[in-house]
Amino acid sequence: MIKKLIIIFFSILISINVVAFPLPENNKVKFDIIRKNKIIGSHEIAFKKEKDILFVETTININVKVLFIPAYKFYHNSIEKWIDNNFFEIDAYTDFEDEREYFIKGSDQDNYFIASGMDGDLKLDKNILPSNFWNIHILKEKEIFDTQKGITREIYVKNLGNEEIEIDDVKINCKKFTLNASSNPKDKGPFPEYTLWYNSKNELMKFKFRNWKDNKIVTIVRSN
Repeated sequence: MIKKLIIIFFSILISINVVAFPLPENNKVKFDIIRKNKIIGSHEIAFKKEKDILFVETTININVKVLFIPAYKFYHNSIEKWIDNNFFEIDAYTDFEDEREYFIKGSDQDNYFIASGMDGDLKLDKNILPSNFWNIHILKEKEIFDTQKGITREIYVKNLGNEEIEIDDVKINCKKFTLNASSNPKDKGPFPEYTLWYNSKNELMKFKFRNWKDNKIVTIVRSN
């Protein structure tokens, strides 16, 4: 029923992607996942600094019930590690509604990013960034690392200008984008088009996509 959910100041210095996250208050951001005006799950991102390492943990949990009977479940957890403002390691796990289950790992090794996931072992550009939508500057990339499946996707982004949105009766002026991405032969369906809204601090406030299975809109809205 529900398609998977699928995120920094960006500069290039000596061919290295240097990233500084806009950290939210209390180092944690929460989103409600909404379908047909009902909250069906949560999307949370937590930031923790230990010495020189920034840990970015993302947890997505969806549990849909019909007449109190579980109809759909989805779970994803990923822990990104950043050192000196550079992405260098990830450990992730994704459990889809069917029998698909992925354990994703990746780390910088010998000037490459060596990863494993749905397509097995991959040798990638060391500068590749993870597909965490919290990071507005992934929108400047041509290719990102899909943290839910452990694969790469080419992305195509369109800047739609500014738009005012309203969350909990608060009006927020945002930058609006659409993001499309390449599909993988092992995908169960087409990659959906995402629409994303970022506030003046470059913090992600809202994003949505249309589920290809039932044509319903799924909206993920900031709740803290």
